[in-house]
Parts: sequence; C-alpha cells; structure tokens
Amino acid sequence: MRFFEEIEIGHRREIGAYTFTAESIKTFAAKFDPQRFHLDEEEGKNSLFGGLAASGWHVGSVCMKLLVADGQRQAREAAARGEAVAVWGPSPGFRDLRWLKPVLAGDTITFASEVESLRTSEKRPEWGILQARNTGINQRGELVFSLLATAFVPRRNVNA
Repeated sequence: MRFFEEIEIGHRREIGAYTFTAESIKTFAAKFDPQRFHLDEEEGKNSLFGGLAASGWHVGSVCMKLLVADGQRQAREAAARGEAVAVWGPSPGFRDLRWLKPVLAGDTITFASEVESLRTSEKRPEWGILQARNTGINQRGELVFSLLATAFVPRRNVNA
C-alpha cells in the first residue's frame, strides 16, 4: 500500500475477477439477501433479471474482498523490496452505489479501482483522504457495478 504523496489522480488498478456461480449466488442470498430471484433459477428467469441474479450486496462484497486481497499483495511485495508499507485507515463511507445491470449465474466480473480525488484531512493532517471509483465489468464489457469509495491514507513523514 502506498502513502498519500505517492498516489496520483487517475491511477487505475485492476483488482481481480470473480465468476458468480449459481451455488455462490444462492449461498450468499440464503444468508444475507433471501429474495426469490437470488434463490431459485425459475424465479430468477421469470423476474425482471431474466435469470438467477446475484444480490447487489454479493457483488459489492466480492469487490471488497478483491480490494483487500490486492492491497495485501501490494503490501507483501513492498515489504519484500524493503520499502515502508503504508497502513491505510478506515473508510468513512461510500456513495453513489449503482447496480447497473444484473449479474447472472455464470457471469465473470472484473473489478477495478481508479483514484478520482485526493485531499489532506483538515482535522487530521497526518492523513490524506482518497476517493476512488470502484467498478465491475462483465465478460461482455458492460459496466454492472460502480461506487465511489473514500479511504484515509497515511501521509509520509507528517507529525500530528
């Protein structure tokens, strides 16, 4: 993970891909979003989705899992090179969540994150605030998921 000063607006990173199987859709839905079109193929087929559809929360959760895994990978690589690793703070939230197209059983979604803005925290000068657009694109090149995420990023060599 990089420090605030090392990040540039427009920097984009691919964070991974995930194939939503019927089994994974049903398992997530049974635990967290038990609506008929997430639990049963026939109900999904007869819905507006036209097939067994993943919960939007499932899609967002996969995005988060891949973001964390990619960050951990980057931190391991930086540490192996002997570089200081920035430990990011929590997220104060997100906005502009969009589920633009249904994610159906068998769809593979490729997720990415692109930095949209950077600013120094007024109340905590040792932190910067980053906003990134996280997106998911299906195997047909269609945007299916988007949200604007915010995160606290440590600044290098700044004392509180």
